[in-house]
Amino acid sequence: MKLFTILLALTFTLGMNAQENKPTFEKEGDLTKATYFHDNGEIAQTGYFLEGKLHGQWTMFDEAGKKIAKGKYEMGKRSGKWLFWEGELLKEVDFADNRIASVVESKNAKPVVIN
Repeated sequence: MKLFTILLALTFTLGMNAQENKPTFEKEGDLTKATYFHDNGEIAQTGYFLEGKLHGQWTMFDEAGKKIAKGKYEMGKRSGKWLFWEGELLKEVDFADNRIASVVESKNAKPVVIN
């Protein structure tokens, strides 16, 4: 009986974790905010959709919750400056018409505040 109770509790816990990893979607005016999760429950990425297309600010995180990328979409196309963090390396990638226009790399990347 004790083993059955432990197995039942374990099954319930695993079931709850699986449900938490499903993406969430919230309506915010004309936009839909989406949040996707890694298998460990940490946020993988968050951003917005407009008319079924990626739109607005998107932020991506690794499985430890550390920010690895941030950028903007306009109706499904990358636009403007995107930032990619790889350890101590920061890549600033400028997009024009959904294509890479320029890339600048910096070492010893410190946190950057972008509005």
